[in-house]
Amino acid sequence: MKFGKYLLAAALMTCGLAANAQESEQVEFNHHWFLQLQGGAAYTVGEADFNKLISPAAQIAVGYQFTPVWALRLAVNGWESKGGFADNNTYKWNHITPALDAKFNLINAIAGHNPKRVFGLNIIAGVGCNLGFNNEDNGPINGAYRLNRYWNDEPDPSIVGRVGLDLDFRLSKRVSLGLELMSNFLNDHYNSKSKAQDENPDWYFNGLLGLRIGLGKVENVIPVAVPVVVEEPAPAPVVVKETPKPQPVVKKAPEMKTEIFYAIRETIVTEAEQPKLNNLIAFLKANAETKVTVTGYADAGTGNPDINMKYSEQRAENVAKALTEAGIDANRITVDAKGDTVQPFSENDKNRVSIAIAK
Repeated sequence: MKFGKYLLAAALMTCGLAANAQESEQVEFNHHWFLQLQGGAAYTVGEADFNKLISPAAQIAVGYQFTPVWALRLAVNGWESKGGFADNNTYKWNHITPALDAKFNLINAIAGHNPKRVFGLNIIAGVGCNLGFNNEDNGPINGAYRLNRYWNDEPDPSIVGRVGLDLDFRLSKRVSLGLELMSNFLNDHYNSKSKAQDENPDWYFNGLLGLRIGLGKVENVIPVAVPVVVEEPAPAPVVVKETPKPQPVVKKAPEMKTEIFYAIRETIVTEAEQPKLNNLIAFLKANAETKVTVTGYADAGTGNPDINMKYSEQRAENVAKALTEAGIDANRITVDAKGDTVQPFSENDKNRVSIAIAK
């Protein structure tokens, strides 16, 4: 059982999902433009051997990262494609594909934004228009195989659908190295064959390696105030000539602060956090004159303000409900919620919390 816990901890550290330790500054995401430059290879589905249908490929893209999870980009992909037959007789042409893609960061969606995370995984989906040209290589082979499409002087357009994955490795604050694997689906005009000649749909696959460069301000750095202790000089001794009268002792009312943490999208007190709630109930029963304020919070790294406000309200209300069910008078309980407008902790994931202050 212990081995499983250690293995899970190691996996989280490897993927960069563990939260940062508290530091002297807090780094927040800032929406920004980015540029991608990539090169690699393309494989066009056909009847010839696999290695006969591999071609060079390149892509340049400009995009905008709206949130840590969502981005849009305008990409221009292309270079060369190849077609072929079972006897390994092949022909080639050039193409260019402008496309609009949406990118969804799966790790940030699950674990929240972490500016120090090394590894990222994006799901990509988009649509574009493929333009084929320079098909003169089709000419000599056309007489033997009777290809039904022959285009050269003017580009031959085809609608293309795209879906793929982007594996991202952070090199610095602005620059990351990415490996993109993309599949592209086109109509039957793409490889110049008719459906009778080629039972395969027209697909080509890209494997691209390149850099993603953040443009402008990609993050906001907020300093965390460090308290400074100022030592005051000791007061001069006072000579008392008369014995002072004894002063009444003012007994300070007891106080207690309880912090109950939650996983992402959770509002119910977990078994692991229940002992904290039990201690709070025992304290309130032992000190009947005290009152308690329960405030719910949500982290700003995930969700949106409306959703986060609902989560913080439910977290505070569930704690208050547990107190009343344990016999604490509702008149002693005040409930409040801050959503993600207030972040009591510099570590993002700790802000999924209910804080109860009894005094």
